[in-house]
Amino acid sequence: MSLQQEVEILRQIPLFAKLEPAKLKLLAFTSQRLAFEPGQVLFNQGEAGDSAYIVIDGEAEVSINTPTGRITVATIGRNAIIGEIAILCDVPRTATVTAKAKLLTLRIDKDTFFRLITEFPQMAVEIMRELAHRLEQTNQQLRAAVAVARST
Repeated sequence: MSLQQEVEILRQIPLFAKLEPAKLKLLAFTSQRLAFEPGQVLFNQGEAGDSAYIVIDGEAEVSINTPTGRITVATIGRNAIIGEIAILCDVPRTATVTAKAKLLTLRIDKDTFFRLITEFPQMAVEIMRELAHRLEQTNQQLRAAVAVARST
């Protein structure tokens, strides 16, 4: 995949859509392209977060450890960003992410990610929107689980 193809992929992601082409090129150039086979773990819950990943192609499963075992909480695909919570909040990884199918990603290190947020406040707004959307989805799942538990 060429640098220009990576730039085009980045431009399709809402988080980066408003960045100027030169910044997208820099981001693509400084990012590391990584491929994962089905079943391969990108990172584990509890690990230190040093980077975020953008899914270029494929699917990954997001799971969390619970007292009764691991449960899948989401499946993510193309153009998704994962791993940003740990680097934004400086906390351990909140979930384990595993390739569900062959997965191609761009890995953005923590320093590059923060530099982009500092230079482009609109990117920070998009991150907040994405995180708020995920929180609402989690709340819906929690409400549904509580309703099921109460009915049994």
